[in-house]
Amino acid sequence: MVHQSNGGGRPGVPQSDGYGPRVSGITHRRGASGRSGRALLAVVAAVALEALLLLGVVVLYAVELLGAGAVDAAGATATAALAGAAGLGLGACARGLLAGRRWARAPVLTWQLLQAAVAVPLLAGPWWWAGAGLLVLAVVAGVGLFAPSVVAATTAPQPPPVL
Repeated sequence: MVHQSNGGGRPGVPQSDGYGPRVSGITHRRGASGRSGRALLAVVAAVALEALLLLGVVVLYAVELLGAGAVDAAGATATAALAGAAGLGLGACARGLLAGRRWARAPVLTWQLLQAAVAVPLLAGPWWWAGAGLLVLAVVAGVGLFAPSVVAATTAPQPPPVL
């Protein structure tokens, strides 16, 4: 039970809705341990950083295209569009995880597996530092998705959507 005000000005009245306190319009559910999820915040931070990195790739490609430095303009445009779509999608998934949405786990895990598959070969070349960073992010987010507090936070009953 969560002890909150019932809206009538009587603090400490037990509420049995199963949800934690509302912060910035997002309900934070408490995991099995009673803490509101450092693991979830680590996963969200890793996914949000990946989204920002992908959007940074879009900016780099745009600068290359505008500066007429692109060898293959069509290929650069397509790569920028795909990176932008992936970055926006990961950003939506990070927000979904933060809001405790179950749907966000599957695309995040899929992305972590693809990212790890790209990162491992990079470890053997001159871009080893990029591979190491991508691999660390993939492991933090991928393993973090299976933390009991993250699973509990993203499988709790959902309130009906506000239309």
